[in-house]
Amino acid sequence: MPRFESKGVQLYYVEAGEGAPLVLIHGLTASLMTFQQEIEYFQDHFRVIAYDCRGHGRSDKPLSYTLNDHIEDVVALLDHLGIGKAHVLGVSMGSYIAQGLVLAHPERVEKLVLVVSKSNGKTSSTQELFNRHADEIEGMEEQEQQKHLFKYMFRNLAAVEEWQKESGLTEQTLTLIQQAAANKALEGFDFRRTLPTVESPTLVISGTHDGLNPPERGREIAGLIPDALFVEFENSGHAPNVEESELFLDVTTDFLMA
Repeated sequence: MPRFESKGVQLYYVEAGEGAPLVLIHGLTASLMTFQQEIEYFQDHFRVIAYDCRGHGRSDKPLSYTLNDHIEDVVALLDHLGIGKAHVLGVSMGSYIAQGLVLAHPERVEKLVLVVSKSNGKTSSTQELFNRHADEIEGMEEQEQQKHLFKYMFRNLAAVEEWQKESGLTEQTLTLIQQAAANKALEGFDFRRTLPTVESPTLVISGTHDGLNPPERGREIAGLIPDALFVEFENSGHAPNVEESELFLDVTTDFLMA
């Protein structure tokens, strides 16, 4: 299996296609397997690289790490592959990592795509949602809790459930300790002050029905980054790349290839 090392942690990655490099960064408690459709599609246009973030998928799972560790992992991946600069597309947690990357290492980011994102947070959006609806899910098993909260997260539930099965999300769950570490890494970040310095062309995509990172959070980012493009997917929640997949692929490809 292709792996690279970052700060003593072994991380798993895959790559496909040729052309300008495009790095895909997945969401919280997910893995690169959630990008199967994107990898298959984008490899006709780009050299696509997707990886399992530390604490996720087939990568090592240390019990303590930070958002900055996530950011430096992307740099280590680019260095490992001999890539100086790449397009970066991040979904949810991946979009926080992507923001941190372009701010800490602007010379490494060509174009930036931020999907269902936010510019700041005291904790993860998932934890915020669980806290907000704690009374509703009290006494439920973990998987039952997640399924119950789907109605606040997504619009096209059938598409999301099928995607979760195909990507293995229903089987590859993290332990409670690993989930706690993943959530802890997202506590207390705030990029609002420095986002106006971003020079990379940026596309921000939000879903109208997203109860985790609603459109106003994406619109805020687009308002802070000079000349950023904001697109709201009206029939999507927290997974526009799944709920309106064809539109997502068209919009992102048009932006990246312009």
